[in-house]
Amino acid sequence: MKFKIVPVTPFQQNASVLWCEATRRAAVVDPGGDLASILRVVEQEGLTLEKILVTHGHIDHAGGVAELAERLSIPIEGPHREDQFWIDGMPQQSKMFGFPEVKSFTPDRWLEDGDRVTVGNEELQVIHCPGHTPGHVCFHHAPSHLAVVGDVLFQGSIGRTDFPKGDYDTLIDSIRNRLFPLGDDIDFIPGHGDMSSFGVERRTNPFVGG
Repeated sequence: MKFKIVPVTPFQQNASVLWCEATRRAAVVDPGGDLASILRVVEQEGLTLEKILVTHGHIDHAGGVAELAERLSIPIEGPHREDQFWIDGMPQQSKMFGFPEVKSFTPDRWLEDGDRVTVGNEELQVIHCPGHTPGHVCFHHAPSHLAVVGDVLFQGSIGRTDFPKGDYDTLIDSIRNRLFPLGDDIDFIPGHGDMSSFGVERRTNPFVGG
């Protein structure tokens, strides 16, 4: 599976275009905004965008979901149902953070821990990783040794837990007991900033290392 990262919104959130090389069918994870930039990658790579995957309900990750789904008539998968209150409050989030007004949405499929999602012929495992938000999910593609982790884990840092229904201890547990066991060789795309690997973070990250 191939991917390309597209930083979007004033928060420079990493929207990720993932695609199956055999079918050229693709998904975009967390289209928070700047849809023209995301669709430019889809066009340049000659892809067919077949679905939207959402890690959690914060506006910088999900602000463009409703518009993109309506524009292309494609389904939305994720996050976990526990983030419904964040998605329902999308218009309020747009006012709070100075975004253009955006719509809330209802996913075509809420995701649970252990679910599988497909992109063309490829399959990704869904891992429920609460803490940053209660319904946050991550996506793991075992053959590529790749994970998309949203705002759970960053290079040298972790997600914030001071938002409603965030919880620090829960986040640490998600990282140590749900992500790190996938293996040190897993490279991950975080919600913001540069990629890293679970091995590097397990050894060096001051919040979860050691």
